[in-house]
Amino acid sequence: MMNISSNSVDPFSAKGSGEPTEIKARNTAVLVVDMENDFCVEGGAMVLPGYEKLIGPQLRVIDAARAAGAPIVFITDAHRPGVHRDREFLKRARHCIEGTWGARVVDALKARSDDHYVIKRRYSGFFGTDLDMTLKDLEIDGVVVMGVVTNICVRSTVHDAFFLGYRVFVPEDCVAAPSEREQTSSLFDIATCFGWVTDSNEVARAYATGSLINNRFEFA
Repeated sequence: MMNISSNSVDPFSAKGSGEPTEIKARNTAVLVVDMENDFCVEGGAMVLPGYEKLIGPQLRVIDAARAAGAPIVFITDAHRPGVHRDREFLKRARHCIEGTWGARVVDALKARSDDHYVIKRRYSGFFGTDLDMTLKDLEIDGVVVMGVVTNICVRSTVHDAFFLGYRVFVPEDCVAAPSEREQTSSLFDIATCFGWVTDSNEVARAYATGSLINNRFEFA
């Protein structure tokens, strides 16, 4: 669990605001990023080991959000077959081809037909998609972002959400990176510059009771 005191960081990063904030249940959506077979399930094209540890905490958040009447948005990577210059494939192995098993949301998350679905072709869930318009139509001004991987698609989505004016919450036990280094670095940057890093229990409690969310990073 990340809980870094201001005494352990540089003076620049420590100059932030540690004020807690609230999750307004009906105005805070849950964004589930790239929890797909190709990234999570044995036999997938680019599996992140240990994804199963995320399922319980993610379901805790999803169930609490559903009970509070908040929307769940599954953001799925899906690349068109036959595209010759897909930018992600210049850097990463081919994955999540549209219409294949690999591009489906993992069964364990129990996605429903009345959830919302957004297809993305790049790392960020906002880039070149209608996610921002969908959230605005739903009268959303805050997002809980969870999924894989922390330092790529989760982080890119968090950045764009912040740039577009959303309050951003990231439960640390609901996201995973390829190593502890990438996990800690990304969560540190999110906590200091882009949003609130918390955990699934605090998010679930906030959806249920309106309790405040405190950042894992303690500012000076």
